This record gives sequence, structure tokens and C-alpha cells, in this order.
Amino acid sequence: MLSQLNSPPLYLICGLIILFVAIVCVIFLVRAYRAGKKAGMDPAVLKRAIISSATFSVLPSVGILLGVIALSGSLGTPWPWLRLSVIGALHYETQVAEAAAEQVGIGRLSASTMTPEAFVTIALLMSICIMWGMVLSVLFNKSYLKKIRRRGGDEKKSPEKGGFGDMAITAMFTGLVSVYLGSYIGGFVSGRGRFTFGGDFTPILVCLASAAVMSVFTWLSAKKGLKWLEGFSIAGSMLIGMLTAVLF
Repeated sequence: MLSQLNSPPLYLICGLIILFVAIVCVIFLVRAYRAGKKAGMDPAVLKRAIISSATFSVLPSVGILLGVIALSGSLGTPWPWLRLSVIGALHYETQVAEAAAEQVGIGRLSASTMTPEAFVTIALLMSICIMWGMVLSVLFNKSYLKKIRRRGGDEKKSPEKGGFGDMAITAMFTGLVSVYLGSYIGGFVSGRGRFTFGGDFTPILVCLASAAVMSVFTWLSAKKGLKWLEGFSIAGSMLIGMLTAVLF
């Protein structure tokens, strides 16, 4: 099954889609550069912005590469490469893939238990569940931008606190973290029987290590003025978390 998922036709299909997206990115880059020059911006400043953006995109991209490597063992290389190159996010792709694998009856993601039917279901869910950001942007972005501009103009007179959207996002991520922590703790506590400590402690240890690294990045960024570290925080936390798991 894994050889089929790494077959030339799949590489061709996924590669053509990624190439199309890359071409669109280059077109927008050229158009933005020309628009900047037309607006009177110094070409040297524009070039520095391009170089700095490319430079600071390298390390955060390590997290994406790790995601492709992690998923390639069960889903092949082309599909994770496509998902994480276009619009996917590592935490989303792995979560949906694992949930879909459980629902189709193959348990955890594994090449040994993967079937064509399971792969099609997993790939379909990974695509459908994330496409709504694009669809809703097409339908509602214009009215949303008007609201943002209107709020920006009013902030000079009476600054507003975050609205319902800010609170909803915070609540969603708090709930998501709580679910993961609950599953890790529950798996450890009930590892060898009910209420008997002795389960796998690795997820908890990885979570603590990653959280500690993220806290250091946040502290350096907020308290020490090192704002450029924000782009490296996720990749750094992931790398230290994975290293912790391997060493433990």
C-alpha cells in the first residue's frame, strides 16, 4: 500500500498542484514589488524585505517538513507534501488523519493497516474540513474588512477590547489543549488498569518540554524585545518536544 501511495502518478498530481501554487506566489511577489515601486518605495528597502522574509521563513518551515516526514510513513510522501505545502497546518492534518483512521477501523495511522478505502476517506476529510476558510473568505471577506477598517478608525476615540471572535478563538484553543492534556493524563493513569499509574508518560513529558520551550520564546519575544523569535517558536517547540520523546 505504501508503494502505491508513493507512486509516480501521485507525485505527478500533487507536484502539479504545488507548482501551480508556487507560480501564483511568484506572480503576487512580482506584482507586490511593482506596486511598491509605483507607490514610491525605495527598491533597496523592498529587496531587504524580500530577503528578510525568505530568511525568517526557513526555520519555521522546519516544522512543516517534520510534519511531512511524520505523515509519510503512513500516508506516503506526495499527499502530506501537498497538504502541508498549500493550505494545511501540522496540528490540523495529524489530528484529522488520526481521527479519520480510527473511524474507518484501522486504529492509529500505520502503513501496515492502511487500505485504499481508508486512505481515500482520510484524504477526503483532510481536504473538506479545511476548505471552509477559503470559501468563507470569498463570501464574507469584503464585509469583514469593512468592519475591521471601521473598528480601526474608532479605536482612536474609544479603544475596544477583543470582540466575540477573539474570545471564541481563545476558548477553542483552551478547549483543544485541555482535551489533549486530558487524554495524555488519562492514558497514563489508566495504563495498567483502572486508577493504576504506569501508563505511557512520554506524551506528558513531551507536552511539558514543548510548553517550557514555548514559554521561553514568548518571554524573550515579549520581555526582551526579540520579536523576530516569534516565527521560530512553533518549530523550536516541536523540535525540542520530539527530541525529548526520542531521549526519553
